[in-house]
Amino acid sequence: MTAKDPALLEADGLTVRRTTDGAVLLGGVDLRVGPGEVLAVAGASGAGKSTLLHALLDTLPAGLRRSAGTVRWYGHVVPPGAGARRWRRARCGYVGQDPALALHPHWRVERIVAEELTGPRAERARGAREALELLGLGEEFARRRVRELSGGQAQRVALARALAAGPQVLLLDEPTSAMDRETAEYVIAAVRARRGVPGRCTVLVTHDPRLISGLADRVVRLSPRSGAPSAPTGPSVPTEPPVPTGPPVPTGPSGSRPRAGKPPSGVRGAALAARGLRVARPDGGLLVEGVDLDLAPGELTAVLGPSGSGKTSLLHALAGRRPAAAGRLLLHGRPLAAQAGRRGRDELRAVQLVGQHPAGELNPAHRAGRAVARPPRVLHGLGVRDSATVAAELLAAVGLAADVARQRPHRLSGGQRQRVALARALAARPDVLLLDEPTSALDAASARTVLDLLDRLRAEGMAQLTVTHDPAVAGRADHVLRLLGGRLVPDGPAALLPTPPPNTRHDRTKGKDTHVH
Repeated sequence: MTAKDPALLEADGLTVRRTTDGAVLLGGVDLRVGPGEVLAVAGASGAGKSTLLHALLDTLPAGLRRSAGTVRWYGHVVPPGAGARRWRRARCGYVGQDPALALHPHWRVERIVAEELTGPRAERARGAREALELLGLGEEFARRRVRELSGGQAQRVALARALAAGPQVLLLDEPTSAMDRETAEYVIAAVRARRGVPGRCTVLVTHDPRLISGLADRVVRLSPRSGAPSAPTGPSVPTEPPVPTGPPVPTGPSGSRPRAGKPPSGVRGAALAARGLRVARPDGGLLVEGVDLDLAPGELTAVLGPSGSGKTSLLHALAGRRPAAAGRLLLHGRPLAAQAGRRGRDELRAVQLVGQHPAGELNPAHRAGRAVARPPRVLHGLGVRDSATVAAELLAAVGLAADVARQRPHRLSGGQRQRVALARALAARPDVLLLDEPTSALDAASARTVLDLLDRLRAEGMAQLTVTHDPAVAGRADHVLRLLGGRLVPDGPAALLPTPPPNTRHDRTKGKDTHVH
């Protein structure tokens, strides 16, 4: 879009502040999206990307306010309040970072997707199923409920609901973060189909260079506490920021480090083992069958597999959140109860899970510092001051600024919440750490900070199992397994990872890059 082309969606000087202290979270952002264009919004975790989407939609959470700036649609101002609500309902489709939390837990998928459609029931059902099929979700998914979906499937259901009504403005926040590369192609194809269509535009928040290079006509880059944008420059493919130097692994007040599961000499055996594990969906559908798994102290095992193959369910079975239908678990060679509620305090401490959707796992009423300080108090008996010290050290270790400790989850970005959840798990000093897509909401630099920290903890003996679609994570693993057809099979060396599909190359030459500082 040239400066003379009409814009469908425009924003001038968008500024968002915290109501408590007036701190600027998003400063003076300008953007223009023309007919048929895809605008990508990139930047470090916590730079305000999700906040920008909510500012455009006038859906900022409590504690944040748009203190300046204007949003225009076809050149007409979209007023905050009732005017923005009417515009959203008539023109916009939105998929947030935690789509499963926005889907009605008791409705079947077909009803969820058809929610915004009008007309006879049969027509609405047909429209819903067509939207699902567009995203690779067949007839059997229409009858499922949200609890029977994987993270990637929930993302596609949310996108199907947004697309079904044919929105003129589509806003997507990390729409492929829980998907393998093949599954993400459905999302890429759906967004690409909107490109060049008069009267439609898309705003895409992502850390994925593939999505930017394959879809974006222009890129806006945000930096923390951003100011006014610079002129568009450079290619649309993002460059990675320098690798930060992380702090040392934090210690408690007594000088103790997170407990090392790796024996110092002559002692062998798995920290956590599974034998004959069988895991089913809530509706009885089989996901995992006859899995044997050994998680050795000091080693990282990565599990790959397509969306919906049962990777998250496997983690939940190991953590005791969703007990296995059959099989047994062993912690340091001793039987471990299948249900977390039947495990002793030390067993609960020893096996910690960092889930895929931290927004649903962190108590919304607790500030980040309190959430991380709780395990040292409850599991290790530390006092208030000492547990707060451990929390501050851990938040710094995962790359979060000191002021994050004072914020509640709804005021944090997806990447910040993800790292708070990791810090909370580490505060328990686990022997075994289970991670579900630990870098899905992180920019490249933040991801390296987290992965370097996990490497240091592993060197001290912590056993780690991660479910991931990220080659950078799997590339650090000692063992790479793939979950296919309910079975875990060796995937060979960690370097043998899938390459990006060949059909995601940027097919336009007009992509521009705008930096917002």
